[in-house]
Amino acid sequence: MKKIFTSLSVWVVFCLLSLNAAFAQNVTIKGRVTDAGDGTSLPGVSVVVKGTQTAVQSDANGNYSISAPGSATLVFSFIGYASKEAAVNGQTTLNIALSSSTQQLEQVVVVGYGTQRKIDVTGSVATVKGEDISKQPSTNPISALQGRVAGVSITNNASPGSSPQITIRGTGTIYGNTGVLYVVDGVWYDEISFLNPADVASISVLKDASSQSIYGVRAANGVVLITTVKGKSGKPTINYNGTVGAQRVTNPVEMTNASEYATAVNEAYAVQGSAPLFTNTNLGEGTDWYDQVLRTAMINNHQLSVNGGNEKSTYNLSLGFLDQDGIIATNNYKRYTARLSNDIQLFDALKVGYNVTGTNSRSANVPNSIFRALYTASPVVPVFKSEGVYGDPTDFNLGNGSNVNPQATLDFNNSQTDKYRVTGNVYAELKFLKKLTFRTSFGGDFGQEENRNYTPKYFATKAQNTTISTLSAARISTRNWIIENTLTYDNKWEDHALTVLAGQTAQRFRSYTMTGTAQNVPYNREADLYLSLGNAAGRTIEDSGSLSTAASYFGRVNYSFKNKYLLNASIRADGASQFYGGSNLWGYFPSIGGGWVITNEDFMKDQAVFSNLKLRASWGKVGNAGVPLNPTIQTVTQTAALIAFFGGQPFTGASINRLVPPALFWERSAGTDVGLEMGFFKGKLNVEADYYSRKTEQAIFNIPILGSLGTSDSRLLGNQADFRNRGVELQATWSDKTAGGLSYSVSGNVGYNENIVLNVTSGSNPIDAGGGGLNNGVLSTRTVVGRPIGSFYGYQVVGIIQTPAEAAASGITGARPGDLKYADLNGDGRIDGKDKTFLGNPNPRFNYGLNTNFSYKNFDLTIDLQGVAGVELYNGNLGNRFGNENYIKEFFDNRWTGPGSTNAYPSASLAGGQNNQASSFLVENGDYLRIRNLQLGYSLPASLVSKWKMQRLRVFANAQNAFNFFGYRGFTPEVGGSPTNTGVDVNVYPLYATYNIGLNVTF
Repeated sequence: MKKIFTSLSVWVVFCLLSLNAAFAQNVTIKGRVTDAGDGTSLPGVSVVVKGTQTAVQSDANGNYSISAPGSATLVFSFIGYASKEAAVNGQTTLNIALSSSTQQLEQVVVVGYGTQRKIDVTGSVATVKGEDISKQPSTNPISALQGRVAGVSITNNASPGSSPQITIRGTGTIYGNTGVLYVVDGVWYDEISFLNPADVASISVLKDASSQSIYGVRAANGVVLITTVKGKSGKPTINYNGTVGAQRVTNPVEMTNASEYATAVNEAYAVQGSAPLFTNTNLGEGTDWYDQVLRTAMINNHQLSVNGGNEKSTYNLSLGFLDQDGIIATNNYKRYTARLSNDIQLFDALKVGYNVTGTNSRSANVPNSIFRALYTASPVVPVFKSEGVYGDPTDFNLGNGSNVNPQATLDFNNSQTDKYRVTGNVYAELKFLKKLTFRTSFGGDFGQEENRNYTPKYFATKAQNTTISTLSAARISTRNWIIENTLTYDNKWEDHALTVLAGQTAQRFRSYTMTGTAQNVPYNREADLYLSLGNAAGRTIEDSGSLSTAASYFGRVNYSFKNKYLLNASIRADGASQFYGGSNLWGYFPSIGGGWVITNEDFMKDQAVFSNLKLRASWGKVGNAGVPLNPTIQTVTQTAALIAFFGGQPFTGASINRLVPPALFWERSAGTDVGLEMGFFKGKLNVEADYYSRKTEQAIFNIPILGSLGTSDSRLLGNQADFRNRGVELQATWSDKTAGGLSYSVSGNVGYNENIVLNVTSGSNPIDAGGGGLNNGVLSTRTVVGRPIGSFYGYQVVGIIQTPAEAAASGITGARPGDLKYADLNGDGRIDGKDKTFLGNPNPRFNYGLNTNFSYKNFDLTIDLQGVAGVELYNGNLGNRFGNENYIKEFFDNRWTGPGSTNAYPSASLAGGQNNQASSFLVENGDYLRIRNLQLGYSLPASLVSKWKMQRLRVFANAQNAFNFFGYRGFTPEVGGSPTNTGVDVNVYPLYATYNIGLNVTF
C-alpha cells in the first residue's frame, strides 16, 4: 500500500508539473490601493492571484507589486472593506479603490441543509476555517477546535489514532450514544477518525437547540458540520503539506526510587504491626519504569492535493499518510487516506457530483493496563536479572497481583487493529421554475475492523506466564447508508427574502461482529496466525449484530424583512426502529428563532459606535435515540447450568438475566438561547455574547435495582430524571493591520456552564452510583437531585490521626495513627456511609481560549492558549491500592511519619484501614492553562519562488502542548470518561508535547 501510495504521488506530481511548465509567462503588476470614500492610502491590503496562493500586501503608502500571468485576476481584500476583483488583461498598472463594508455580516455560515449569511442566522453557530485548523499539528480535525469555540469542551485521548471527546454546552445525555453528530458533506457519522485535517474547508458547531433541531433525534449532544475542500475553476494547483516531528511526555509524575520505596513499604508494614519487608533499605535508585518504557516518539504527516477544473467541472484529489509512534515503545499507528471530489455542471439547471474517501489504518496496540502497571511497578525490581531473565516482583515478596514487570507485559503483547473504510456520497441538484431547487443525495459509511490478540507460551515471572498460547480475533463490519431529498424555494422581492425548505431522510445502520478464540496456536510469523491452527476442543466462535432504521421528514422557513427583522422556524419528525412496537415510535422536534439587526434601523444610521448590532433569540427541541435495540422486549438466556432431566431426557431451561422497562419514552431536550452580536470600528472588533438554558426531559438512566430480584444485571433502564445545563458565553475578536505592514488578529472566548439534576421521575435517588475503573471496588461518583451529573462522593478529610487515643475517638473501625481522619457529618460518633458527602464536580464550569495570529512581511506567528477552570478530578491512581504499589515522590516527601509530622498526608499505609476509601484526599483541582499551539512560519518571496515554477513555499516550526500549568498530581488534567464516570483517573494515556517542522509548497 505504501509503495502504491508513493508511486501514485510521484506520477501525479510529474504529470502536473509538466502541465505547469506550459503555462503563460508572468508579468509584474504594480499599483496603489485607496479608500473609495476619502482617497486615503490603505496599507496592509491583501492582494491575491485568484485561484492560487500567490499573495502580497500593500505597503504603508498603499503600494503593491505582484507577479502574475497576464490573463490572471487579482483579488483585493482588507478588513472592514468589500473585496474587489480586477482582471489583469496584460496590464502592468492597476490602481484600486475599496469601499467600506460590513464584512462580518456578509460572511456565509454553514447550517443544517444549507448555508446562510451571518446576518440571517438566528441561532448560535460557531465557524472555524480550514486554514486555522491546518495550523494545528493535530491528527484529528476536532482536536484543532480545542480552545477556539466558546462553550465547547474537548478532551484529548493521547493514544495514537484515538478520537477526542467533545462536549457542547455540557452533558446532553447520559445513556447510550453520548457523542455529537458529525455531518461531513451531508453524511452522518459518529466519529471522523477517517478524515484528514488538511481536507477540511470549514467546521460549523451548532450549539443551540434551534440550529440543531433540524437534525432531530441525533442532535441531543450537539451537531458538528464539516465541509471538505472542493475543486476550484482554474489551472491545476498542486499543494503539499508535510510535517516531521517528535513527541515527548510533559509534566512527568516522579515516583520514588528503590531506597525511598523500601523505606515507605517498611513503614506501612510497621503501621500494620508486621515485620519489615526489606532488611536493607539502602537500595539506590533502582528501576525508573517510566524511563524504561516511555520514549521520544516520532510522527510524520504528509498530504498531497491537486485542485482545478473549468466552468463546467471542478475536482480535488488528495492523498495523505500519517505515521505516529506512541510514547510506549511498541505503540504505533499508520493511516493512509485518499479523497476525491468532483462537481459537474451538466447544464445550466443540473449539477451532479460526488465525494469519496478511502481510509486504511493499522495500529500496534499496547495493553490497556500498561499505564497503571507503570504507576504501580516497584523500583526495587530490575528489568532483567544478571542472568538475563526478567526481574520478578515475587523475589521481593511483592506478588500481590498489581505489581508486575511492565517490560515483560509489553514484550509478550501482540495486538493489532486493522481498519478499512470507504465513505462519501453522490448527489444531484436540479434548479427549475427559477426559484426552486431539488437536491437528492445518497451517502454511505462502509467499514471493516479486524482485531487480533496473540499470547504465546512464555514464562517471564511467577505471575506473568502461561503454558497455553491463545489467539483471539474479531471482525466488525459496518454498513450504513443515508438517503436525503430536499426541495428549496428561494425568493427575494422588494424588502422581503424568503427561503422554504422541505426534506425527507431514510437511514439504515447495520453492524455485524464475529469473534473467535483458539488455544495452542503455534507462532511462525504474523501472517500464519489463524484460529484453525489451534486445538479444536478449545476453539470458540460467536457472532452478533444489530440493525436499526430511521425515517424522517423535516421543514424550515427563513424570512427576512428589510434585513432588519428575521424569523427562522423548523420542525422535524423522526421515527426510529429502536422504539418499534410502542406508542413512542415517532418523535417531533420543533424550533423557532428571531433576530433584530438594530444597526439597519433608520435611527442607527448616523451613529458611529456600532458597525453591527444584532439581537437574536431562539427555542427548540432535540432528541436522543441512542439506546439498545428493542429495549422493552424481555429476553431469556439458556445455559448448560439450567439443564434438567425429565424421563431421562435433558431439557435446557431458560432464565431472565435482566429486567426491561414496560415502556421507554423519547429523551428530549428543550433549549433557549439569547444572543447579542456587536461590531465596532468598521468591523475590526466583533463581540458575541450568549445566554442559554437547556433542559433534558425524561433522561434515560440505568438505575440500580435490588439484587434480591434475582437477575445478573443489577440495573434497570428507564426514563428516570430531568437535568439542566445553563450558562453564558462570550467571544471577542480584534483584527487589524498597521501602517507598518503588521497584520494581526486576537480572539478570546470563555464559556460558563452549570449542570444540575432537577428531579427524579422514577422515585430512585441516587439515580446512579459509579466511578468505574477502581479495582478495589470503591465507588467515587454519585448522581442525585440538586447536584451535577457524576459528582464525586465520599468522606471529607479533616486531618490525620496522630495518636492511638485519637484513633479510638475517630469513630473509624480499625483506625490507626497515620490514617486519614474523616468528618462525622451526622454526629453519631461513627464513621460510616451516612457520613459521606459531595466532594467535587468533574464537569468544567469554565472553558476558555485565546487565539492570536500575526503576519509581518513574509513571517507569520500563531499563538494559541487554552484552559479550563472550576473542575475537580479524582486521582484513582493514588487511591487504588492493595499493598505494595509504588508511591509518587510528592507523597513520600510529605507522608506522615509520626505524631506532629504532618496533618495533610497519611502514612505510607495507604492500603490499610479506611485510607483507600473515596475521600477528599483523592479529589484534586483539575484547572489548567496551556499554550496549546505555537507556530512560526516564513514564506519565501514570491519573486523567488516564481523562478522555481512555484506559487508559494512556506516553512514553519511548531510546538504543541509544550507549556502546561496545573497542580494536579497526575500526568494530565485531561481526564474524560462517560458522563457518570468522567474525571476518574486510573489509566489515562499521559499528555505529551509535539515538536515538528513543516513545509507547505504550492505549484
